[in-house]
Amino acid sequence: HGAPRRAARVPRISGGAAMTRLEVFSALLLVVGATLLLSLARWFGRAPLVDRLRPYAPGGLSASGGQGVLSVASFRDVIGPLSQGVGTGLSRAFGVSEDLDLRLRRLHSPLDSTQFRTRQLGWSTASLIGALIVSSAMSLGPIPVLVLGVATPLLTFLLLEQQVTAASRARQRRLFQELPVVAEQLGMQLGAGYSLGAAMHRIAQRGTGVAAEDLALVLARTRQGLTNIQALREWAELSDVDALDRLVGVLALNHEAADLGTLISDEARAIRREAHRELLESIERKDQQVWIPVAIAALIPGTILIAIPFIQAMRTFSTG
Repeated sequence: HGAPRRAARVPRISGGAAMTRLEVFSALLLVVGATLLLSLARWFGRAPLVDRLRPYAPGGLSASGGQGVLSVASFRDVIGPLSQGVGTGLSRAFGVSEDLDLRLRRLHSPLDSTQFRTRQLGWSTASLIGALIVSSAMSLGPIPVLVLGVATPLLTFLLLEQQVTAASRARQRRLFQELPVVAEQLGMQLGAGYSLGAAMHRIAQRGTGVAAEDLALVLARTRQGLTNIQALREWAELSDVDALDRLVGVLALNHEAADLGTLISDEARAIRREAHRELLESIERKDQQVWIPVAIAALIPGTILIAIPFIQAMRTFSTG
């Protein structure tokens, strides 16, 4: 009767609230993903009867295109312009001025700019969710969670943007390196009596490099109604290589100059000299970079040898 009562232990729920929020967020993502996947099934994403009959009416197709409200197509239509605007603004904020659509066309990518921005936004969102899950599992404070929540999607976005930019520059570099050989082949074939279109066709068929792939697209553009010079100028504008601009300017004299083969050969030699000069510059830069670790390895022991007597002298003067 008089024995002291033991206080009932109340379980601590410090991490329970966080896990509850995580479970709710995961369940919400699961519902949205399951809805989008089920919308691909005909029995789930079945359009209303009015929308199914509207294509046969004088009004034409419905605005939804025969898709349900919650479908992959409708989700893409909503998120596409948003991802395009956000991605373009971020890329320009970090110094990327070249248009994404131009870089993707240069790479012959099957994606357009809207599709790439949508994927970019999707990967950034996935990295954000992963960072939040990791921070919740590690019980991090609010400042680390904020840093991870901002840095992780931003780094994912910049990584994908850098991949496209690096691939575009690498393709421009390969095209510049192939241009002397392509120009010489064009000069020889034009000198042998081939027309400009036939010469480009032979190079596109027999070549295996970047220039051959681009010339195949140039010939495809000529079959769509453009002239050879118009298609070549379009190629030069898309590639953004100065040597190609000069070569197309020479090829534009196809119906005016009698010794076009000689002019093309001279331009090929000029492009080769420019490529050789850039190669020498890159070799000199690499030679200079070799001396950086040597200088650091020599400076560190020298600095230590100078610092030891200096410190000893300062101690002697301070004690004296």
